[in-house]
Amino acid sequence: MTDPTARWALAPTESGGADLVPLGEDGLPAGPVAHEPDLVAAVRSRPGVARWVWRETHAVYPRLLAAGVRVERCYDVEAAETLLLAHEGRHGEPRSAAAALARLRGDRAVPPDPPPRTAAPVGTATESLFEPSPPVDVPLGDLVAVHAEQQRRHRAATHPDRMRLLTASESAGMLVAAEMHAAGLPWRADVHRAVLRDLLGERYAGGGEPRRLAELRDEVSAAFGRPVRPDLPADVLKAFAQAGIKVTSTRRWELEGLDHPAVRPLLAYKKLYRIYTAHGWSWLQDWVRDGRFRPEYLPGGTVSGRWTTNGGGALQIPKVIRRAVVADPGWRLVVADADQMEPRVLAAISRDPAFMEVAGRTSDLYQSVSDKAFSGDRDQAKIAVLGAIYGQTSGDGLKNLALLRRRFPKAVAYVDEAARAGEEGRLVRTWLGRTCPPAAGTTAFPEEAGLPQETPQQGQRQSTGSPHTRARGRFTRNFVVQGSAADWTLLVLAALRRSLTDMAAELVFFQHDEVIVHCPAAEAAQVTEAVRAASDLAGRLTFGDTPVRFPFTTVTVECYAEAK
Repeated sequence: MTDPTARWALAPTESGGADLVPLGEDGLPAGPVAHEPDLVAAVRSRPGVARWVWRETHAVYPRLLAAGVRVERCYDVEAAETLLLAHEGRHGEPRSAAAALARLRGDRAVPPDPPPRTAAPVGTATESLFEPSPPVDVPLGDLVAVHAEQQRRHRAATHPDRMRLLTASESAGMLVAAEMHAAGLPWRADVHRAVLRDLLGERYAGGGEPRRLAELRDEVSAAFGRPVRPDLPADVLKAFAQAGIKVTSTRRWELEGLDHPAVRPLLAYKKLYRIYTAHGWSWLQDWVRDGRFRPEYLPGGTVSGRWTTNGGGALQIPKVIRRAVVADPGWRLVVADADQMEPRVLAAISRDPAFMEVAGRTSDLYQSVSDKAFSGDRDQAKIAVLGAIYGQTSGDGLKNLALLRRRFPKAVAYVDEAARAGEEGRLVRTWLGRTCPPAAGTTAFPEEAGLPQETPQQGQRQSTGSPHTRARGRFTRNFVVQGSAADWTLLVLAALRRSLTDMAAELVFFQHDEVIVHCPAAEAAQVTEAVRAASDLAGRLTFGDTPVRFPFTTVTVECYAEAK
C-alpha cells in the first residue's frame, strides 16, 4: 500500500549504489540516511514511496526501467530549477543542482551547465540513451538542501499552488518521456523499406541518390539548360537568375508562383529529398531496432513547454512514413488528438463567460463562435480566433478581431495584454506559472503578464512600435495560450499514465496535442475512456472549475497512417 505522504530523496553513488533519506513535509530529513550498494534494489525494496526526489530523471529512471522497476512519482530537482529560475526572472542562469547549490551557499563561482547530451543512433558503440548523463550527482545532503530551498521558492511564487502543480507535472512528464523511450513506438522496417522503394525507386551502388531523385535532378537540369543541383539552394537561385527570374528563396510558396518548366520537378525533388534525408534508409538503420523506434523525448524542450526530441526527428514523422507505424499482432494503436485545444485553453485562462460557454460544448468550437459573432461564417470565425491567438491583427484580421472583441471582450483583452507585456519587456506567464523571459536587450518590469487586471485602454504603457517589439508581442500573445496548453497536456499525460498502470497498454508517442497508446485490442475501449477521463481531470486540475471542455478525437487503428 502506497503512503501518499511518503517522500524519499535519492542520490546515486559512483559505485552503482545510492544514498537515501526520508523527507518530511518541509523537505528536510525525517529519518536516518540509508547507504545501499545497489540503486535498483534500493528502490525496489521501498514500494511504498509515493514520490522520489532526485537530481535528474534521466540520470536514474532509465536504469530502473531497464530492470523492470517503475516508480509512481518523482520530483526532478533540475527540471524544477529551470522553471523556478524563469519564474524569478533569471532565465538563462545555470540550472544544474550543482549551480543551485552554489547559489544557495552564496558562492561567487556558479558552475556552468554541462553541454546537452547528444543522442546516438541505437546499436552503436556511442549509444548513451540508457546511460547516466555526464554531470556528477551532488551528495545526498546537498540535494536535500537544494530541494528544501526550492520548496521555499515555491511558496514565494506569485501563485504557489499553481507553481507546485507545474513543477510536479513537469516531473511527471520526465517519467512519461523515459517510459516512452523504453517502450518504443512500434515500427515495421519492412513496410518502411517498401514505402521508400515506392517513393524513391532503387538505390544505386556507391551511395548516390536513388533513381527517382536522380531522374528529377536531370529534369531540373534539362529545364534550365545546364547542370543544376536541386539540393543546393544557391545553385537553384543562380539558375533562376540566369533565366531572368528573380527569387529570394527556394521555399515552396515562392516557387509555386513562378512560370518556368523547372518548378514542377524542383518541387517534387524537394519533397522527396526531405524524406530521403530525414527518414530514408540511413535513418531506418540508425534509429529502429527490434521493431521499435526509441527517440529521447525532452519535456519542456521549448520556452512554451512543448516537447522536443534529442535525435531521430520523432515529432516530424511525414504522413507517408507513418505507414510503417504498425501495432503488434493482436494489438492496436489508440490515437487521440485534442480538438481545437488552444482556443479552448484561451477560454479557460481568460475567464470570458461567453467564450467559456462556447468552449463548454464538445461540438465544433469555430462553428459555435461563428453562430455568435460571424453570422454562421465558420471560416471567418476560425480566422478571427486564430488571429487573436497568433497576432494576425492587420487587414481583414483587424476587422475580424473587432467583431470577436465585441462578443468575447475578456478573451481578446487577455491576449492583447500578453502582447503588450511582451512589447514592454515584462515577464509573461502561463496559467500555472511557466515564464517566458524578456527578449535580449529589454528590461524586465516587476509586473507579471498573462493575468490582466484592466482592459487594454486603462493605463497601459504604449509600445515603441518597432518591428522587434511587435514581433515580441506576437510571440507572447501566443505564449500565454500555447504554454498553458502545454501545461494542461502534461497533466493529461500524468493522469493517463496512472490510468494505464494495471493494464498491458503503454504510452508510446506524444506530440503537442496528440498521444498514442499501444494496447491489446481488448483494451482499446478502456484506453479510449481513460483518455477522456484524463482530459476532464487535467482540465479541472489546471484551470479549476470552469465549464470549458477539452474533447479528444480518438480512433483505434492498426496503422498510424489510418488515423489521419
